[in-house]
Amino acid sequence: MDAAEDSPLPQDLVFVDLETTGGNAAHHRITEVGIVRVRNGVLLEEWSTLVNPQCRIPPSIEAFTGISNEMVAAAPRFADVAALVFEKLQDAIFVAHNARFDYSFLRSEFRRLERRFAAKVLCTVRLSRLLYPGEHRHGLDAVMQRHGLTCTARHRALGDARVLWEFWRKLQDDFTAAQLGAAVGRLLGAGRLPAHLPPELADELPDGPGVYCFYGEADALLYVGKSNSLRTRVLAHFGAEHTDSKEQKLSRQVRRVEWLETAGELGALLREAQWVRTHKPLYNRRLKGNAELHTIRTESGRAGFVPVDELDPVELPQCFGLFRSRREAGKALGDIARAQGLCLKILGIEDGPGSCFGHQLGRCRGACVGKEPQILHDMRVQLALSSLKLKSWPFPGRIALRETNWRGEVDLHVCENWAYLGTARDEEELEALRGRSAPPQFDADVYRILVRYFAARHRPDWIELRQPTICP
Repeated sequence: MDAAEDSPLPQDLVFVDLETTGGNAAHHRITEVGIVRVRNGVLLEEWSTLVNPQCRIPPSIEAFTGISNEMVAAAPRFADVAALVFEKLQDAIFVAHNARFDYSFLRSEFRRLERRFAAKVLCTVRLSRLLYPGEHRHGLDAVMQRHGLTCTARHRALGDARVLWEFWRKLQDDFTAAQLGAAVGRLLGAGRLPAHLPPELADELPDGPGVYCFYGEADALLYVGKSNSLRTRVLAHFGAEHTDSKEQKLSRQVRRVEWLETAGELGALLREAQWVRTHKPLYNRRLKGNAELHTIRTESGRAGFVPVDELDPVELPQCFGLFRSRREAGKALGDIARAQGLCLKILGIEDGPGSCFGHQLGRCRGACVGKEPQILHDMRVQLALSSLKLKSWPFPGRIALRETNWRGEVDLHVCENWAYLGTARDEEELEALRGRSAPPQFDADVYRILVRYFAARHRPDWIELRQPTICP
């Protein structure tokens, strides 16, 4: 028996890279194709061509790839090279970095020509994550730096496809054939779907970040979720290993899946919170917006419990914590007061004449009977609650947070006073969000998302959006 036939590794591989006019396969087009074909570990062919996308290449993409409108003007259309590309990709495992990006673009181009293209897909980003779990970065530049790989034409299709072939050979040096074959088999077998969903769904789901929706019978919205890898997360819902009855019930009811790709995790989190609050999917329980949430507000030494729905953003400096109910807020304040020797009567938790019950037990320093100065007690209240203090909006007003994906495409998330107004992807959308006149209310979910985001970034990338002045 031939040694190659007995190997646990796939023997027919085609390493592919594309350059495109943008990141959405439904709307953007291919500008360059690069293919490296390998069989039994031997390089068979390298091939590339520029492609006329039949539309303008945006300046940002031109700067990123170096491919200009002038360069593709005389290039063949995809329809002119489709048969040749199809032939070069046939009967091999499709290997690419962020593979669903390249794969979805080729499927879209073939679909426009009423030709079906399908292949087993191996993503080298996911393979790198699986084999090097201790590493945090798995973009192509990080992979090249980590493994000492070089590229003479970075962000050009054939140059990047060659890097993937070099990476594959490096993996065979670092791992046994059995180890590498097991990892590849695991990734290739991760796309199984139940019979009630269209089989092409696994091919179409992208590997990038975004938000997704599950719909059931009569198009009822069942669930909204987000992930840094839409394909991985959506397919995980249908995994046979699920023992959770709720997850099993959801997977049986799903009849349609929709998704929206985002530039990064922030956009996915904000969209998820917005869609859950607006559409109230049947199976979502974690994100509830401001419903029933309360905060503790202090004024002149007294504490009150305010529904978050009634909270004015200017009151945030006097507010502490976000609690699922008034009862939970009261319990938290009582526990803190008893632990810190605060007076429950001064705080407004106890009623009645004379000293508070804590003072009778020696737990209160006597602010209720004048033994502790009111100003000192007020200071201790602020100190005791300081870890729960809500943050004021740290910007002069409405802003757009810039988030950029691996291809240099930008999402601008417009926010004000801890509320999310929407995401713009062009100047027209940005102007519409800039001019939106309704003052945004404090949103607890958005508050949590943005506080974590700002805490992880000392210098977030933002631009101020001054609203237009309307003259009388």
